[in-house]
Amino acid sequence: MVSTAPYGTWSSPIGAALAASRDGRPEYAGVVGDEVWWTAPRPGEGGRRTLVRRRADGTEESALPAPWNVRSRVIEYGGTPWAGTPRTTGGPLIVFAHFADQRLYAYEPDSGAPPRALTPRSPVGGGLRWADLQTHPERGEVWGVLEEFTGESATDVRRVLAAVPLDGSAAGDRAAVRELTDGAHRFVTGPRLSPDGRRAAWLAWDHPRMPWDGTVVMLADVTEDGTFTGARPLVGGDGEAVAQVEWAADGTLLFVSDLSGWWNLQRIDPDADRTGSISLCPRAEEFAGPLWRLGRRWFLPLDSGLIAVLHGRGAAVLGILDPETGELADASGPWTEWDATLAASGTRVIGVAASTRSGYEVVELDTRTGRARVIGAEHTDPVDPAYYSRPRSRTFTGPDGREIHADIHPPHHPGRTGPEGELPPYVVWAHGGPTDRDPLVLDLEIAYFTSRGIGVAQVHYGGSAGYGRAYRERLRENWGVVDVEDCAAVAEALAEEGTADRARLAIRGGSAGGWTAAVSLGTTSQYACGVIKYPVLDPGEWAAGGTHDFESRYLDGLLGPADAHPDRYRERSPIHHADRVTAPFLLLQGLADPVCPPEQCERLLKAISGRGVRHACLTFEGEGHGFRKQETMVRALQAELSLYAQAFGFDRPDVPALTLTT
Repeated sequence: MVSTAPYGTWSSPIGAALAASRDGRPEYAGVVGDEVWWTAPRPGEGGRRTLVRRRADGTEESALPAPWNVRSRVIEYGGTPWAGTPRTTGGPLIVFAHFADQRLYAYEPDSGAPPRALTPRSPVGGGLRWADLQTHPERGEVWGVLEEFTGESATDVRRVLAAVPLDGSAAGDRAAVRELTDGAHRFVTGPRLSPDGRRAAWLAWDHPRMPWDGTVVMLADVTEDGTFTGARPLVGGDGEAVAQVEWAADGTLLFVSDLSGWWNLQRIDPDADRTGSISLCPRAEEFAGPLWRLGRRWFLPLDSGLIAVLHGRGAAVLGILDPETGELADASGPWTEWDATLAASGTRVIGVAASTRSGYEVVELDTRTGRARVIGAEHTDPVDPAYYSRPRSRTFTGPDGREIHADIHPPHHPGRTGPEGELPPYVVWAHGGPTDRDPLVLDLEIAYFTSRGIGVAQVHYGGSAGYGRAYRERLRENWGVVDVEDCAAVAEALAEEGTADRARLAIRGGSAGGWTAAVSLGTTSQYACGVIKYPVLDPGEWAAGGTHDFESRYLDGLLGPADAHPDRYRERSPIHHADRVTAPFLLLQGLADPVCPPEQCERLLKAISGRGVRHACLTFEGEGHGFRKQETMVRALQAELSLYAQAFGFDRPDVPALTLTT
């Protein structure tokens, strides 16, 4: 029986603890012999990530106990933190980066021995960090990206491709780490070794470009002793972003370039020039995405000569491409969103996928039969799925008639409906990045609100990934304008069409989305409140060394160079215009955040103090950029719900009341 109750007051079995326990996803899937391995979140264990092992018989087990935490800090967002190789005796050998000290460790899970260190510590700055790992047992090495701090500043850093001996001889000797490249580029990924072992390819780029602005495919010869010689650029450059490069079995190079305006897959003979490249499946779709983490894999060549690819507009689905004919066949199944973590073994393709009715699972596709099945992290519904909202992807019209993509999650409850004539409150979610997008998948954090009668609108504002280069570049020098306008346009459209209550609209976001939320509260009056999570608040300070190296020149594209546009940096800063904020807000900040340090939040609070604006700030020890601990996520969700209850005018006695001060 369905009963009537005001929106926002509905009871729900999806509690904050349940939503927090399901936060995170399996990542970095890989094949080791007949086994499949991946990393998995453990929010209840301090937010660490473990390695999960799926044996050939289907048995699934957590392979590393606490406190081991398989996570890289290279460019602070990390990258592939582990690699493995099968052995004829003794079981697999796994190499991984441990978050606490960022050293590489070798682990033999069948031996019963604990992991042993492969790389040394460094007392300088952030030390030595590793990502995008690949084992080369024939050479007795593991290769990857080495990020080495040369001073105490966040930008005192160099990055090279390097090889680490598997015998442990470099555990106390930095000189035993063999550098493969010369550090000529600020950023590198890879390397990828050719099938004959004679060449290596990798990606490189430099400040002020971000990897979605322009990267270069580098090529080098590899001598018998493993030395790289004759390093040279092959394709790419300013205005062309190559997101991934791999070798095909025939010795040609496959890469994804956005030179056409869309990330499309291409092939090139490494001995040819750029005019010799061939587009394998030219479409107005994305076959890659922004390289926020090193080692992302949107495509993978298979032994058969076919290529597994992720592609689409917005959401990415898995397909198998015949590079000779251009024919592309999508995998069957319920999954509507695939993560960029493909692996393969023979005719099997391994990926991580989700849908609007299921969380992320490890999925195997048999390319011979076309059959796909879940083989790990299988989704189970912790509550009746009747409590899940039924979201829709929509396209709205923004200023100047531009398209704005958004996913709308209406309030939904199997036993409740709102009173006749009452419209529901809605919260606009601004994603981080800003060169990114939110996936349209089952998210219990969203369901936490929709099952209580609060709608959610995920806005993929101009600047978001997934819709081509022109859409991404709408935000160029317009951050704090286009993103704010697009979020406001979606909120206005929902109110105008009678979907949302105009008087009960809110905005929330984290990181770059926190910036959008903060700027929105100071430039528009349509939001009744806002939630600002680990935000950018003062771009001038950010550009002057207030963040980490990877994003230290990001604002050159988003706002223009700071020395050329000082007034723009100040004009758009929420800190410098705190007097414009009138709506209540909640500020959430990790105290160990290297990307958006807590000092900016402290300055906003000082600027807003005494102005009569109701607000609250919750800080969390040990949390960085994005929350990982279950207790943190529970407190943050409950505080957010309490803010909405107070701003929207309904009661939520089931959560601790958030104290708002002025």
